[in-house]
Amino acid sequence: MGKPTGFMEFGREPAHVRPPLERVKDWGETHPGYEEATLRDQGARCMDCGIPYCHSGELVNGLAMGCPIHNLIPEWNDLVYRGQWREAIIRLHKTNNFPEFTGRVCPAPCEGSCTLGISQPPVTIKMIENEIIERAFLEGWVVPEPPLSRTGMKAAVVGSGPAGLAAAAQLNRAGHAVTVFERDDRVGGLLMYGIPNMKLDKSVIDRRVKLLEAEGIDFVTGTAVGLDIAAEKLVKEYDAVVLAIGSTVPRDLKVEGRELAGVHFAMEFLVANTRALLGGPATPVSAAGRDVVVIGGGDTGTDCVGTAIRQGAKSVVQLEILPRPPETRTADNPWPQWPKVYKVDYGQEEAAAMWGADPRRYLVNTRRLVGDGGGHVKAIETVEIEWVHAPGGRLEMNECAGTEGSLPADLVLIAMGFTGPAPELPAAFGCKLDHRGNIVHDDDFMTTTPGVFAAGDCARGQSLVVWAINEGRLAARAVDKFLMFGESVLPDYLGGGAPATAIRWHTGPIGDLRAEAEPDQRVGAAQRLHGPLPPLPVEAEGGDLRRRSGPEDALGRHLSVFVAPLHLASRLAVEH
Repeated sequence: MGKPTGFMEFGREPAHVRPPLERVKDWGETHPGYEEATLRDQGARCMDCGIPYCHSGELVNGLAMGCPIHNLIPEWNDLVYRGQWREAIIRLHKTNNFPEFTGRVCPAPCEGSCTLGISQPPVTIKMIENEIIERAFLEGWVVPEPPLSRTGMKAAVVGSGPAGLAAAAQLNRAGHAVTVFERDDRVGGLLMYGIPNMKLDKSVIDRRVKLLEAEGIDFVTGTAVGLDIAAEKLVKEYDAVVLAIGSTVPRDLKVEGRELAGVHFAMEFLVANTRALLGGPATPVSAAGRDVVVIGGGDTGTDCVGTAIRQGAKSVVQLEILPRPPETRTADNPWPQWPKVYKVDYGQEEAAAMWGADPRRYLVNTRRLVGDGGGHVKAIETVEIEWVHAPGGRLEMNECAGTEGSLPADLVLIAMGFTGPAPELPAAFGCKLDHRGNIVHDDDFMTTTPGVFAAGDCARGQSLVVWAINEGRLAARAVDKFLMFGESVLPDYLGGGAPATAIRWHTGPIGDLRAEAEPDQRVGAAQRLHGPLPPLPVEAEGGDLRRRSGPEDALGRHLSVFVAPLHLASRLAVEH
């Protein structure tokens, strides 16, 4: 892939970013575009490496290895190198519904697993991905693609974050009627309100949502399922429900003084700021003129740093309970794992430009928050810590005597991650939670309530946008199989089209009829030999007998006409 000697001829292009002291004056995105010649050279660096780990999408020792959605990275790198941009977006969209999101906010585990990265800086995969999709929009190649026919089945998706949008897009592509319910006033979930505008401009989300609407997806905003509309109503009116409600319960800081005014969760701060930027009320939580302390060193903490600077903070300090990462990989963090090395993100770079140093302070624990006598926070008392191995190998945190200190703080932002979804909504659907508070589901993403599925952070725990998209796509395929008697026209997790299959029925654990694929009766081969079966011009009242036409016609789709009444009877028996 790419130019055979490209990795020897061209170095990695440094990230193109606006100067920190310039970009902190506005809320625009920080990364300008690249010249086509530069992009082609960067695509040329992609090696013919034989086994490309960049799109492996696995977890190794809890760390991502390669792209979770299995982007066909070497293929579109090669196409960019050759100047075949339209073909590149076709390959990119084959596995990724929203490359304009991942090309901006994904930390790029693909680059951490790039084979070239063993001995040189890796290929600029993330930058190329974003440039492909932006070129495609500019050229008018990204247009609505509604399904050629409808199945008569209806699916509800609760939540419009990356998992919910991916599930909705795929289910709509399969021909089902999809309605997305969003409690906020705008579609996008985490993408819209949780990620600051300088990382992901909100017009980018609106652009994609308009395409999804043009393809036939209905969006219902300002509607909280479980409050404004009953969970039972969705289960009754839709053939399947997908919960993609995210991990929204923040991990709290349990110290003295937590109740003081001026102490907020990170999402309170970030969401209020974005609402104000989009024309909403002025933010009630402002960093203007304040000494800000951010507790937490992850992406959300970085977003708090960048947002506080743009609001006009007097100073910003970021506390991290973990040690400073090493400059290079350690022996227990080998390639192709995600490299746990020291990085300077946009927020830290901006703070350093403002005040002369990285704002992060490592191995620091919060002891208590100190008030000003009037109920507002004015300082934070800290102590340095060390991590030691306790008996049994478990790490324990010990305070280091004599390292106590105090920081001025009249705004404290808690960015310590999330513990799981708000439990009320899963409970309304009768879904069980695991010991971590996440929704339990089987290998097909179905929860403990038949016909209700779960995907994204609400099921896997707090994670990356790219994992959420992956789970949304996988859940959509599982729902399609559930609705279409064991077959799906949607791609599998590797992105390849899944051939239609013949099916057999058996009795499920709750007495319902379930379908399984006959392992040796795949219809795909027969279609290649004899062509597709003729379309069925049959459609019964109520839409439960479906008409299918086009190249995806197969025996399984035709069998659905005969087994649909059995399926309907089974569902009625379960519901009543």
